[in-house]
Amino acid sequence: MGLAASEFILNPDGSIYHLQLKPEQLANTVITVGDPDRVDLVTQYFDEVEFSIKKREFHTQTGTLNGQRITVISTGIGTDNIDIVLNELDALVNIDFETRKVKEDLSSLNIIRIGTSGSIQKDVPLNSFLISEMAVGLDSLLNFYECGTELNRGLSDAFVKHTNWHVEKSVPYAVSCDDNLKHILASEKTHLGITATNVGFYGPQGRILRLALQDGEMNSKLSSFSYEGKRITNLEMETSGIYGLSKLLGHRAISMNAIVANRASGTFSEDSAALIDSLIKYTLERISQPDFNRKLESKTYANS
Repeated sequence: MGLAASEFILNPDGSIYHLQLKPEQLANTVITVGDPDRVDLVTQYFDEVEFSIKKREFHTQTGTLNGQRITVISTGIGTDNIDIVLNELDALVNIDFETRKVKEDLSSLNIIRIGTSGSIQKDVPLNSFLISEMAVGLDSLLNFYECGTELNRGLSDAFVKHTNWHVEKSVPYAVSCDDNLKHILASEKTHLGITATNVGFYGPQGRILRLALQDGEMNSKLSSFSYEGKRITNLEMETSGIYGLSKLLGHRAISMNAIVANRASGTFSEDSAALIDSLIKYTLERISQPDFNRKLESKTYANS
């Protein structure tokens, strides 16, 4: 028996419910961006755009660059949206839309987030690029799924202890990026670090406008935390969900962060648009190389 219509929802045209995509419209390499307008900023560098559609905050374009077929999709802000996007992307490649059954042979997508972020370390400066080696999820999304051994329990336990995590908040979780994608995208131009994914932009990231915070020392606790020599370097709102669901579903994922703010110094980039454009071009150059797929399948980097 196939999946019930209430669980696996298709539109009248046969496309997946929220993204309004059909399987043949999705490339194996997917770039996610938060802002729907940023999709055009990525695909302007493509040799060809073959498909484009918009629904709600989800704007999708698929095209080619240097012979590599790539899909770019906007997620909107937050891991609640990531839950929709990642599950529907997976369904597009791993569920048969005719029989409504999970396929016997499963496929893996390459999922690359290009987004903005704020540094909490003085030595991760404005206008730099940062790759999230790991993410600490403060958002609760993965707590709704059976995670097995995919999470780094040691890191999350150490984080809870270090921060004296409030019992009424969701239990943090920790998950790593894909090693092969990290080695392909890392260079002397990129910093590496642990990213904290927050459930909101203001209070959850320690910003005070008119409301007092439950823990006014949280950002200093985050910046002073380390685990096996690695520090929390930055804050944003999607990475942990992307990493967690990708691990559970068998996809590769990495988060590329443009550092537009430095919370430690209280500064914000004077030209964030130029910074984001630079990160887009850097990422596209690395994933459009002829040997990209060969490197992804290499045993050299896996679990390094």
